[in-house]
Amino acid sequence: FSLSVADPESEPVVPAIVIGPKDTTVVAGNEAILECIANARPVERLLVSWKRDGRRLSSGQRLIIPAPTSSDTGLYVCEASFSNSTAKPVETKAHLTVMEPPSLTAQPKSKIFGELDRNAEIPCLAAGVPQPRIEWYKDTVPLSKLANPRYKVSAANGLTVRRVQPGDGGIFQCFARNPAGEAQAQTQLFVSSVPPTFASPPSDQTVTDGNTALFTCQTNGAPKPAITWRKGSNEVLASGSVQVPRFTLLQSGGLQVQPVSFQDSGEYTCIASNTEGTINATATLTVWNRTVISVPPTDQRVIKGTTATLKCDATHDPRISISYKWERSGMPVLPTSGGRVSVRQGLLTISQTWSGDIGDYTCTVTSQAGNDSRPARLEVIELPHSPRSLTARLNDSDSRSVLLSWLRPFDGNSPLLYYVLELSENNSPWKVYLSEVDPAVTKVSVGGLTPARTYQFRLCAVNQVGRGQYSAETQRLMLREEAPSAPPKNIVASGRTNQSIMVQWQPPPEPQLNGVLRGYVLRYRLAGLPGDYQEKNISSPETNYCLLKDLIIWTQYQIQVAAYTGAGLGVYSSPVTEYTLQGVPTAPPQEVQVVAINSTTIQFTWNPPPQQFINGINQGYKLLVWPEQSPEDVTIVTITPDYPSSRHTGLVSGLKKFTWYYGSTLCFTTPGDGPRSPPTLVQTHEDTPGRVRRLSFTEILDTSLRVSWAEPEDKNGIITGYMLWWEVPNVESSREERSLPNSTLQYQLTGLTSTTVYTIQVAALTAAGRGVVTSSTISTGVPPELPGAPSNLVISNISPRTATVRFRPGPDGKTAISRWIVEGQVRDDGKEEEWKVVYQKDNQPDADTLEIPDLTPFTQYRFRMQQVNIVGSSPMSAPSRLIQTLQAAPDTHPSDLSLLSATQTSLRFSWKPLSESEYNSSPETVGYRLRVSKTDGQGENRNEDVKGTGGTSEATLEGLNPFTQYQVQIQALNSIGPGPWSQTVAAQTTESVPSGSPVNVTAEAVSSSKILLMWSALPQSQKNGVILGYKVLYSKKDSEGPPSVQVAEGEGSVSLLLGALQKYTVYVLQVLAYTHMGDGPPSNRILLRTKEDVPGPPVRMVFPEVRLSSVRVVWQPPASPNGIILGYQISYRLDSRDPLRWTTVEVGSNARQFTVTGLSSEQSYVFRLIARTAVGWGAGQEAVVVTTERRERPLPPRKLSVPQDEVESRQLRIHWVTGGSASSPLRYFTLQIKELPNGDWKTHAADILHNMTSWTVDRLKPFTSYKFRMVATNDVGDSVPSRETEAATTLQDVPNEPPVILSVKPTTTTSVLVHWKRPSDDSVNGVLTGYRLYYRELPANASTLTEAEVQTTKNNTTKSTFKTVSSDLLTEFELTQLKKFRRYQIVMTSYNIIGESPPSNPVEVSVGEAAPSVAPQSITVSAVSPSTLEVTWDTPPLETQNGLIQGYKIHYWERDQQNQSEKVKVIFVPDTRVHLTNLSSYTSYLITLTAFNMAGDGPPSDPRGARTLPSAPSQPSLLSFSEVTGGSVNVSWGAPLSPNGQVEGYRVIYEPTSPIQGVTKLVTVDVKGSWQRWLKVRDLIKGETYTFSVQALTVSYGPPIQANITAQPVKGSPGSPMDMSITKTSSDLTIQWSEGDVGEASVTGYTIEARPSDEGVWDSFIRFLPPSSRSVSVPLERLRSGISYEFRVIAVNSYGYGQPSAPSAALAAMSDRPFYEEWWFLLVMALVGLILILVLVFTLLLHGHSSKYKACGTGKHVSTAEESVTLDNGGFTALELNSRTLNTKNSFLKKNGTRSPPRPSPGGLHYSDEDICNNYNGAVLTESTTLTEKPTEVSESELTDSDYEDEQPKHSFVNHYMSDPTYYNSWKRQPKGLKGIGTSFGYEECATADTEPYYQTVVTQHSTGGSRTPVTGFSSFV
Repeated sequence: FSLSVADPESEPVVPAIVIGPKDTTVVAGNEAILECIANARPVERLLVSWKRDGRRLSSGQRLIIPAPTSSDTGLYVCEASFSNSTAKPVETKAHLTVMEPPSLTAQPKSKIFGELDRNAEIPCLAAGVPQPRIEWYKDTVPLSKLANPRYKVSAANGLTVRRVQPGDGGIFQCFARNPAGEAQAQTQLFVSSVPPTFASPPSDQTVTDGNTALFTCQTNGAPKPAITWRKGSNEVLASGSVQVPRFTLLQSGGLQVQPVSFQDSGEYTCIASNTEGTINATATLTVWNRTVISVPPTDQRVIKGTTATLKCDATHDPRISISYKWERSGMPVLPTSGGRVSVRQGLLTISQTWSGDIGDYTCTVTSQAGNDSRPARLEVIELPHSPRSLTARLNDSDSRSVLLSWLRPFDGNSPLLYYVLELSENNSPWKVYLSEVDPAVTKVSVGGLTPARTYQFRLCAVNQVGRGQYSAETQRLMLREEAPSAPPKNIVASGRTNQSIMVQWQPPPEPQLNGVLRGYVLRYRLAGLPGDYQEKNISSPETNYCLLKDLIIWTQYQIQVAAYTGAGLGVYSSPVTEYTLQGVPTAPPQEVQVVAINSTTIQFTWNPPPQQFINGINQGYKLLVWPEQSPEDVTIVTITPDYPSSRHTGLVSGLKKFTWYYGSTLCFTTPGDGPRSPPTLVQTHEDTPGRVRRLSFTEILDTSLRVSWAEPEDKNGIITGYMLWWEVPNVESSREERSLPNSTLQYQLTGLTSTTVYTIQVAALTAAGRGVVTSSTISTGVPPELPGAPSNLVISNISPRTATVRFRPGPDGKTAISRWIVEGQVRDDGKEEEWKVVYQKDNQPDADTLEIPDLTPFTQYRFRMQQVNIVGSSPMSAPSRLIQTLQAAPDTHPSDLSLLSATQTSLRFSWKPLSESEYNSSPETVGYRLRVSKTDGQGENRNEDVKGTGGTSEATLEGLNPFTQYQVQIQALNSIGPGPWSQTVAAQTTESVPSGSPVNVTAEAVSSSKILLMWSALPQSQKNGVILGYKVLYSKKDSEGPPSVQVAEGEGSVSLLLGALQKYTVYVLQVLAYTHMGDGPPSNRILLRTKEDVPGPPVRMVFPEVRLSSVRVVWQPPASPNGIILGYQISYRLDSRDPLRWTTVEVGSNARQFTVTGLSSEQSYVFRLIARTAVGWGAGQEAVVVTTERRERPLPPRKLSVPQDEVESRQLRIHWVTGGSASSPLRYFTLQIKELPNGDWKTHAADILHNMTSWTVDRLKPFTSYKFRMVATNDVGDSVPSRETEAATTLQDVPNEPPVILSVKPTTTTSVLVHWKRPSDDSVNGVLTGYRLYYRELPANASTLTEAEVQTTKNNTTKSTFKTVSSDLLTEFELTQLKKFRRYQIVMTSYNIIGESPPSNPVEVSVGEAAPSVAPQSITVSAVSPSTLEVTWDTPPLETQNGLIQGYKIHYWERDQQNQSEKVKVIFVPDTRVHLTNLSSYTSYLITLTAFNMAGDGPPSDPRGARTLPSAPSQPSLLSFSEVTGGSVNVSWGAPLSPNGQVEGYRVIYEPTSPIQGVTKLVTVDVKGSWQRWLKVRDLIKGETYTFSVQALTVSYGPPIQANITAQPVKGSPGSPMDMSITKTSSDLTIQWSEGDVGEASVTGYTIEARPSDEGVWDSFIRFLPPSSRSVSVPLERLRSGISYEFRVIAVNSYGYGQPSAPSAALAAMSDRPFYEEWWFLLVMALVGLILILVLVFTLLLHGHSSKYKACGTGKHVSTAEESVTLDNGGFTALELNSRTLNTKNSFLKKNGTRSPPRPSPGGLHYSDEDICNNYNGAVLTESTTLTEKPTEVSESELTDSDYEDEQPKHSFVNHYMSDPTYYNSWKRQPKGLKGIGTSFGYEECATADTEPYYQTVVTQHSTGGSRTPVTGFSSFV
């Protein structure tokens, strides 16, 4: 161990800084020292230095800076190192900071003046390092302590005193301090007072509703002005003390309105005030309605390809404009040039939406009044894609199921809802099998399928949009075949004969066949018995029946049927049992015994035949009996079998007595009778005989007489003798009896008492006893004589067929009455037939009542009687009254029911109707009923009532089945019931088209162009004729044209193979059956697609964009895709390169264009385009394209021509020369066609290949002119059209349509007339030359056509004779020389020079009966009565009758009303005369006759006319009243609706409804002529009600029309005019008045009435004055000289005449009085009149003893007076009738009961008077009639008479008949608007039976004419 110590100084030590410099801060100007102590060895080499910013400053441990400034501030580095060393020195750093004391760079003045409320700036800024901090003091108080917010210190400006206030005055100090020191400054602030001024006055503001409005109002002033804001002139909104919500006064003086509303609009005033003054400023606030989106866009989900519309609508202030902007994800949406996206205001429309349109869309509205935006989401959804890779495979574990799997498809942006699985079974149309498959699954098992069937499946997905495309169909799978799982159905067995059973069935249900049906096995055996089945194999699946033969008669069999397929036999059906039919018995009844048990009955006893020989059900036995001498007269009695008894007994009664009969019996079953037993001869027993005949008496003496008789007619045995008795009646002791031998037929009676009545009886005898006694009475000594006639016939107990006659027998002729005979006489249509015996009654001598049987119902009879005794018959009694038997059902049926014609669904029959005598009821209730039933018994009987009456002779049964045999019966019926049915008539409807379609139609696609169609034959009930074959109709689905047709001839054809179909095309298939009448209905449509194949070439391949190095090719799918296009292949190569070196690109099936790039410029390329289906690639289309940009449209084709030799009827060939292609190859040609003369250009073919130079133009119309032109197309576009060709006309072709046969009618017995309609012009196909009529005879029974005949009907013109009609203008032709009583079939064709059209539908007609060709001859029509015309005629000439005429039809109608009134009456031969009854009277009729036979009606004759005789007319059509006043009325009436003759006049009768002063007066007025239908009546009593009746007159008077009227103004009429006055001048008379009460309507006029003193009645003086009239002037010439007048005024309104005014004072006309008005003349006339009266009274007293006056009683107070007035001139009538009460002071008249004669009249009045009772309560009638005529100058006025007087008139019952022209002039208008009266009143001609009526007839003749119009509406009715 050793220790050594080294010298520390001897070892080097690297430099190190031991104490480094420290950061140092110094004030500028003061020395700064930095120290740095380092250590190192050797020390001498240690070097310490200082640096700054890399610059060396000094060395040494201390750095001294004597007077540093701010620039010396920085980082200083101390380094220690060895000298002369390269080692990096060590260093340390320190920061030197140099501070500068503050210095003021800006300081305030010593004094500052501040204005009140204005800011005062006090500047104070300082500089220093570090930056000094400024502190402010006011009056030595730091500002921080004052905390005055108005004092604002800023580093940039100093101190700001805002809004200087008086208190702000003072000393402000500014101190600047930092660590280096401080500096300060001070100033004094002085505050001054200033009036307010606006620094910033308010300005007009426009603000949006809801925003903030800010008005500025900055003011200056000292002191600070106070601010107040007002709106308008009053309302204070804001101030120092007022604060209104939403209005805020700002510190600055401004006004803030928040939020602004529309009501804030207006003027705002800012008012500033201080102690120095007040100022104000006004600004206007305009508020805009805020712009907001009122209808925001809504989220939308649209379907791809549809149009999305986002609507955004904003409301805004109308004073501003707005703008819309749409953005999607922040980017603006701009409209596209193509219009797919359009933005119109707020409406964003996006058409053809696709997935790229999905997103968020924002609608932004910008405006000055605000902005608004709303977002919406657009979702584009589409149909889901089709499931992919759908595969199907058989399920090994289940033979009837298939496993399906697929890949999930794209969901179309909408979740899948479910899948729909469809299957096609045996190529049938697709049907949904699983409608909702879970969308989550991709595999499924399809069960429940049918064996031996082929299946295809397809799948589609469904989302919210809908159902997507179907997947590709799976390959067709066939399930294994199995035996049928169901038996045949609807098995029916029916016994066909007694040894055969027909078994019929239908195939098992098709789903249970489980394979192809190969046939059936039928097994059968005896029912109920053990034993093996016998089997029959039916190897044809089409056969569904089997006839089992050689069976046992009437035996029950058990039958079963099973179907089999290739896999085996199916299950048997349930057994059915059936008997063979019964047979007839083969053995007669056994041990038959036949015995007679009495004289009329034979008894049979027998045993049944052996059971085994009955051969069926024993229906009974028939006992047959026939006389030995009359074997044809067989009596049959049917006996039902008596099963419990082995021995049967039967009786046959009602046989003839004592007669030999053969008897036999037989057994019968349903099919018929068995053999008879051997006949047995037997005789009926003997019986008592009948009456002796012809009992008579001869040699009648006092004591003897001879009795004679003859043998009985009914001997009933061997006559052994006779018994004869005679006796005195009621004296038994006188009875004597004699037995006489059978040879004695007479006997002499002796020893009789004379003059005594004896009863003598005779009876025959046989071994059986005494027969019927014949008796009679006879008186000895008195020979019998003829009886007297019965009397007092009374008919009672009348029934339809019987009546009872009661009578008083006549004298019996002194012997017993042996017979009563009743004869009847029938009365028919007014004619009486001959008397005929209707009833006889024997051996009832005491009868007084007989019942007459066997009468004809509903027949008028009269009866008479006679009685018969031994001498003879009495005379006939007087006839009874006419009686009519009651109605009954018809007794018989119509005869001669026969078939007239038959159609496919109807049969027309004719018959001979019943005669009227067979109706048994009223003719109008008789009709007929047809009953029709099928001959085969199928269906129910059908009854059909025939329209018409008993004369109907034809009817048609409609709605029948075609080609069916019917049985028809007819019966008559009436209101009581139906009659018996006629015998049946067989008839058959004609053949028709089938009514059903083939069934079990199936189809299978054999290849891509062939389909096999199969079906089952038509059921028999639907054939409707002979089935000639079947037609298959097929067409492409959705095609518009008619389907194509292929024919399978023969009824047995049940399949057809369709070829040459388009590939992978859905066809619509139908099958129909046809007969020679036409086609039946087609079957249900089957949709089937042909199989897939390779496609055809794509079409329309063009290159719209060609560049130097690229080409865009565009194409369309192949015209014949032949399947589902899976993709396309585009191949291209240089045209000059190897043709096998192609560049190929494949694209998807949806692609329609592709751009090829990388091509060489100015080169020719060949492009080829092909398509692919699942079968493979198809044919391609090639085109050449040049990569150049120099392209233009092509030139059109040139030299278009149509060679004539290539023109056909429906096509032609066009040729052309190709034009230039213009550097762009041609792609195709388009052919356009124009039909001349007026057609338009239409495209006919659009894809003619570019290398073609000719083309066949088809689908043309024959015989039509066309022009053609073409267009060439290249990649650039279409050329202009080429020049048109010359017109080319196609050739003629056979016509398309035949003529339509309208009718075929027999014209004679060997000819028919065919009438047809020309075919349409469009179908002629050329120039129509004419027509051909083919006709052939049909077999007698159309239902038994042979096979050869069936083949013949396939072409209706085969083996037919034809006639040619060589004019196309004819429409009818007569076929002659046909065979009688044969049926012909007729068809027609039209033809031109080319050939014939198809045949028309056939028409069948029967030849042999033709309607008569000439009408009946020599027709006469004559009137018999007012309701009957007699028509007679002769039959048509024999050669024109065309058969046997059955009768005639008489058509008759009222002239000019044929359509409304035509009737028909049918008359049957041999009648040639008829009475047409129930006709209208005095009416012209026209009559035509036609003859008819079995074939129909002949032509009608020319109309013959006649008029029925006149009769009484109907009542007038109306009765009305007008101008009703208190004493007169105008009566008007209408002409009768049925005049029934020439109206010669009218009769008007009126009377009061109640007696007037005890008297009822009846007035009759006859108006001659038909034109006048009014009457003015003037003799009414005011206030009384009258009954008026009017009758019209032709040959006699008709019924009356009646109405009541009250003689007073009606309610509502005016009151009396007032203040009437009258003044007279020398020439005029002036009448004045004033208006009174106007009533309920305004006054329409005035009437002036006058009353002359010589007449005493009021008359119209002036007819009518205007309503404004108040006066009228009349010349005095109108007044008669010497006569005084009174006047009154009547107002008129629409209600009628009003009350008259008070009458004026009497006013006389001044003139000389004529001598006959002088007093002396009047005195003389009075004396003469008195003398005449005394003479008349004396004469009447002498005549008073006559019995004529004895009828008048003495206590009667009511009598009837009647006046009759006849106006017989037929012209104008003015009639006044006035009643007045007789002055009771006339004691002379009262005492004598007579009447004064009427005054003479100028009109020649004639009176016819009878006596009148004199007890009138003191009043007697006096009649006075006056007719006067006088001129007048007033043309439209009427002088009427009306009684308004209050006093009693001077004359009683005075009738004034005036003839004044004034009346006529005012009545010259016909009445119109007359009103009918509904109520009528009856009356009696005399008040009592004791009182004879008084009649007066006044006949008035006039020579003046005219008419009048009454004022209507003035009626008052009771």
